[in-house]
Amino acid sequence: MTQGQTVVVTGASAGVGRAVAREFARRGARVGLLARGQAGLEAAAREVATAGGRALAVPTDVADPAQVEAAADAVEAELGPIDVWVNCAFAGVFAPFTEVRPEEFKRVTEVTYLGFVHGTQTALARMKPRDAGTIVQAGSALGERSIPLQSAYCGAKHAILGFTSSVRTELMHDKSNVRITVVQLPALNTPQFSWVLSRLPRRPQPVPPIYQPEVAARGIVHAAGHPRRRQYCVGGSTLATVLANRFVPGLLDRYLARTGYDSQQTDEESRPPSPDNLWKPVDSADGRDHGAHGSFGDASHGRSAQLWVTEHARPLIAAATAGALAGAGIVRRARNSRSL
Repeated sequence: MTQGQTVVVTGASAGVGRAVAREFARRGARVGLLARGQAGLEAAAREVATAGGRALAVPTDVADPAQVEAAADAVEAELGPIDVWVNCAFAGVFAPFTEVRPEEFKRVTEVTYLGFVHGTQTALARMKPRDAGTIVQAGSALGERSIPLQSAYCGAKHAILGFTSSVRTELMHDKSNVRITVVQLPALNTPQFSWVLSRLPRRPQPVPPIYQPEVAARGIVHAAGHPRRRQYCVGGSTLATVLANRFVPGLLDRYLARTGYDSQQTDEESRPPSPDNLWKPVDSADGRDHGAHGSFGDASHGRSAQLWVTEHARPLIAAATAGALAGAGIVRRARNSRSL
């Protein structure tokens, strides 16, 4: 239930964060929008208002903890105490590890990993004294299973799982009512593939199957409302990746070594260098709002059967239990009638 709640979403100017902000707004939340890109933030704020929510856009680089703290202060002053904090912001580099410069690897880590750390610390500083609140980490299947050409991003996503598990056990030790959960996401059709720093010979793409960011948003909002589970998976491909990595990691190594390069590139040759979002938001350079969607819409799924099952797990279990009990009653009555 998000009606009337105050929610903070990092990375809210585009992609998953943008879709998450809209989904919370559609359910009546007040939404603090944190990101670097001004054009994207302004457009996200308009979408939140159109969807029925109330928005506050705060330009923020999550790699800077002071900016994150200041943004949280601004949100609480304008929208009220923060009930839900969603960490979505990230950056990446598409290149073999040996071609990633040290400063680039550091920047990806500062945004994608430390950005989540800063957001979590800032949220906990406000939630723990009230003994209430939920933190949702937007994870990735690549946080369970690394792939080639994204070493910095994969490393950061693995690190998020590690520190989040530590924080969770500390909250449990303190008998806190603050919850923290991770949502592992599949490949998504977001603008990142148009503006990511890439040294690949061909244009980068998400590894199929690809889902629309609204699928991820629904999974994240569901997790925010049901945060007692330590981790959620969105998309059958995510669940399959997690299970394969747990049971046959060596086989998966060989498979990804053979297929991982081609599956992350289209047949189109890379264009001349264009602005990337590693150091500066792209919309500050071109003044355009890039929205939630990328250029792979025709190949993307707007729904996930696996997510539907997750969202409806309780009624499905209840129905299955009722069916089993009814069936047992029928069998019992049949046996009794035969014994007469």
